[in-house]
Amino acid sequence: MSQQELDEFQFEEKRLPLLQHMRGIRVVAGLDAALTIRTTYRLRPEDRPYEDDIGPDGYPRYKWRGADPQSHDNRALRQAMLLGKPLIWFIAVSAGLFRPLRVWLVDEEPDQRQFVVAPSEDLRAQWGRDFTHPADEALQRQYVDEVVKRRVHQPLFRQRVLVAYARQCALCHLRHTELLDAAHIREDSDGGEPIVPNGVAMCAIHHRAFDNAVLGIRPDYVIEIRGDVLSEIDGPTLLHALQGLHSSKLALPRSRPAWPRQDLLEERYERFKEAS
Repeated sequence: MSQQELDEFQFEEKRLPLLQHMRGIRVVAGLDAALTIRTTYRLRPEDRPYEDDIGPDGYPRYKWRGADPQSHDNRALRQAMLLGKPLIWFIAVSAGLFRPLRVWLVDEEPDQRQFVVAPSEDLRAQWGRDFTHPADEALQRQYVDEVVKRRVHQPLFRQRVLVAYARQCALCHLRHTELLDAAHIREDSDGGEPIVPNGVAMCAIHHRAFDNAVLGIRPDYVIEIRGDVLSEIDGPTLLHALQGLHSSKLALPRSRPAWPRQDLLEERYERFKEAS
C-alpha cells in the first residue's frame, strides 16, 4: 500500500489516516489503544532509526517511542497489549510503500524498551509456554522461525527486491510481477540475509536455472550459461531464454547500494563453476 492510500483511508465515510505523521505509532483521538505501528524503510537495516529486530526466541520486537515508558504512544501500545487488540504493522518495502501485517503485542521488555510481537494467532497463543523437555523447546523455536520467515521475512524480501529492480526480471526484463521471484544469492539455508543486496529479481525460469547452476552471474554482473546447455539443440525457449543470455549483463537497480554484493556473487559463481 502506498503512503497516499494510507493517508486517504476512510472509515464510515470519514477520513481516517492509518499512519501518524512523523511518528511510528498511530493512536486515534478518543481511543486508548494504538491502531497501527510502522517500520521505516532503510536499504541497510543498521541505518533504521529504531532497532526493531528478532529476539532470541524468534519473535519480532517493536521498540518504544523514545525512552519514556509513560509517553502517550507507549501507553497506547501497552493498552493494546493488555486488551488483546490486534494492530496493523505497516512495514516499509521502499520509500512511501508499505506491506500491512496483522499482529499482536504479547509482552513488554522494559529493560530493552520494546514490545514482543506475534505475527500470527498461533504464535500469540503459544507465547510464554513452558517446555519441560529441551527437544520440545527446540521444536517450538523451529516452528516460530518458520512462521516468522513465511509471514514476515520472505514476503518483505521479495517485495523489496522487486521494487529495487523496477518489478522486472534482471535477466530478460519480463515485467509480469506474478511471474517474478526474489532469488537469494547466498541461500537462506546457508545463512543468507533477507536484504536487497543479497537478492536479484528473476522470472521463474531464470530463478530455477540460477538455483540449479544452469546459469551463473559473475562478480562483474556478466551472465554465463553452463557449457553443456550452450551446446544443446532444442526449441525457442532454450535458444532465447537461456543460450541468448550468455555473456550479457545483468540489469542493475538504479540505486547503487541495492546492487548485488560482489562478494556474494563471487561465492555463488564459484559454486556455478564447480557444477560446470
